[in-house]
Amino acid sequence: MTYSKEWETIIGRFGRWIDFKNDYKTMDCKYMESVWWTFKQIFDKDLVYRGSKIMPFSTACNTVLSNFEAGSNYKDTKDPAIYVSFPLEDDPSVSMIAWTTTPWTLPSNLCLAINKDFTYLKIHDEEKDKTYIVAEPRLKDVLKQTNIKKHKVLEKIKGAELVGKSYVPLFDYFKHMKAQKCFTIVAGSFVTEGAGTGVVHCAPGFGEEDYKVCVESGLVQPGKVIMPMDDDGKFTKDVTDYQGMYFKDADPLITKSLKDKGRLVASGTVTHSYPFCWRS
Repeated sequence: MTYSKEWETIIGRFGRWIDFKNDYKTMDCKYMESVWWTFKQIFDKDLVYRGSKIMPFSTACNTVLSNFEAGSNYKDTKDPAIYVSFPLEDDPSVSMIAWTTTPWTLPSNLCLAINKDFTYLKIHDEEKDKTYIVAEPRLKDVLKQTNIKKHKVLEKIKGAELVGKSYVPLFDYFKHMKAQKCFTIVAGSFVTEGAGTGVVHCAPGFGEEDYKVCVESGLVQPGKVIMPMDDDGKFTKDVTDYQGMYFKDADPLITKSLKDKGRLVASGTVTHSYPFCWRS
């Protein structure tokens, strides 16, 4: 309270009116006790629940960052940009294509999100004899980025018709989640025409929208998500092939694994703005 009088003077000079003689301070015991009392009334009425939220995390500091902290420290960085195929279970000759700049999240993939209001195209890559499904508004960019020189549009499909279809997982680490109807296509309003393929790969432990759509679709229970990484950013034993490896170091190895499995459609790099820990 040493400089409280100076504070009153400065606030007055700002032209802000405060009744300093009848104020309260958050450090006052009466104030703290009133907050505890209020919370207890809400709790006793069963209006409080324990939830979960996906937050930015610093692997160097081993701590969560606030959204404000992460949002105030965006930097341009170069990341891999890969297109990955997800063959449909009912017709493995046809694959959804998703684009991602975070290959390290792919071992934790549990679903694909599409926009049910979009029109999707089934196209045939005539050079490689592959059939893919992408959003109509994204076709031009996808053809360019994946270097598909000669293609044929086979069919137009409403997004809503794709919802509920199952696909073949990229990895077997969490195949037991299929019993909870994972590895299916779900509807997500966050899927836009601005980037990617109109198909978004979702790993609920690593993305706020991913988590939300997986909970809403009943694929995971709130607070119980697949997140096979420790506080140092290293894969846990759940992901056996990359156990103990720092997630960014795993990017090229995961990409190579996808190529060996025939699931890598195209790969490259992208320079984009990405949040970093301001401390480390």
